[in-house]
Amino acid sequence: MPGNRFTLGDVIRRFGFAFLDQRGAKVTQAQDHVLSTLGRCHTPALGGHFYRCDTCGFEHTAYNSCGNRHCPSCLAHKSVKWLEDREAELLPVPYFHVVFTVPAEVAALALGNKQVVYTILFRAASETLTQVAANPRFLGANIGFLAVLHTWTQTLLHHPHIHCIVPGGGISPDGTEWVKSRDDFFLPVRVLSRLFRGKFLAYLAEAARTGSLRFAGATAHLATLSGFAAFLREQRSKEWVVYAKPPFGSPQQVLKYLARYTHKVAISDRRILDIQDNGVSFSYRDNASNSRRVMTLPGVEFLRRFLLHVLPTDFVRIRYYGLFANRCRAKNIARCRELLAAMRAEVAPSVPNSVEDDLYPCPRCRTGRLRCIGTLNPIPALDLNRWEPIVRDTS
Repeated sequence: MPGNRFTLGDVIRRFGFAFLDQRGAKVTQAQDHVLSTLGRCHTPALGGHFYRCDTCGFEHTAYNSCGNRHCPSCLAHKSVKWLEDREAELLPVPYFHVVFTVPAEVAALALGNKQVVYTILFRAASETLTQVAANPRFLGANIGFLAVLHTWTQTLLHHPHIHCIVPGGGISPDGTEWVKSRDDFFLPVRVLSRLFRGKFLAYLAEAARTGSLRFAGATAHLATLSGFAAFLREQRSKEWVVYAKPPFGSPQQVLKYLARYTHKVAISDRRILDIQDNGVSFSYRDNASNSRRVMTLPGVEFLRRFLLHVLPTDFVRIRYYGLFANRCRAKNIARCRELLAAMRAEVAPSVPNSVEDDLYPCPRCRTGRLRCIGTLNPIPALDLNRWEPIVRDTS
């Protein structure tokens, strides 16, 4: 049951004290909670279980996970059931991937107003897709889709954007037929981009009028009426980026993509290559050269970048719209299948095996199974020294 050589929790335990010493005054309550929780993940602080192989007698201690949604070590546990549920809802049609993003200046404003700006991002993107799809010039149908918020680049910089996974078609306005999109084209991105820009800026202006936005640091100049008006004029003159990727070829590919994009945080444990006194080395994909590269950041800077992506408490980052809205999804999917005159394709999903099946074969003999033989109680005293390095059992 060995894990990755390095985890995000290891980084926190190594550099967390230095980070709080240098930047503690700027850490929000939500960020402090993430640091504390992830720093104790898979350590004696949370307790654990003892296992013994039923064939060779090998013994292993596995410490409990924290379950925090920002923890890359815990997301696999949560994604399996979610993916199984989504597999049961797939329609036998092509699926498209549409991405909405905002300019850097708007992203800077979002850093100090995450709840407000991220909510506007969801609202503008979802209304744009729904409105353009309903237009008879383009599709003329009521559609359903899920939307996922990401806020990062491969190098952990702040870059908020929405990923939308959309079936290639929808139900006609009178509810009597399925309206099919083209196999290689869903909706015009230029139309989507300009409508999205207009909606987003209108809602942002409304938030400013009601006093819902805070301005500080790099955005302090927007606090005046003239400053914010100039900001809006500048953003209206820009082309905002909305792009659509080629459609998925099969239900398995849809699920594989969902697994990669839904239950994901700014960095996965497998990308963390080394932790040394001078910093943290991690791999990233360089889009310009389409290659994998390695970056090393000082530990404090690495944690600062990671904490940029901590979401407000209770903020929902996976949302469902239109035909897939929670209150009516089951009924609408049944109607879609009825109109398509076919049940979903009977294809074996690419949902991963359960976490237990992947973790519990004996790592020594490879033939036996590790059986739980006891529990390890949490050690609350570790909270008093939560940033001290804790040696993990990786045998």
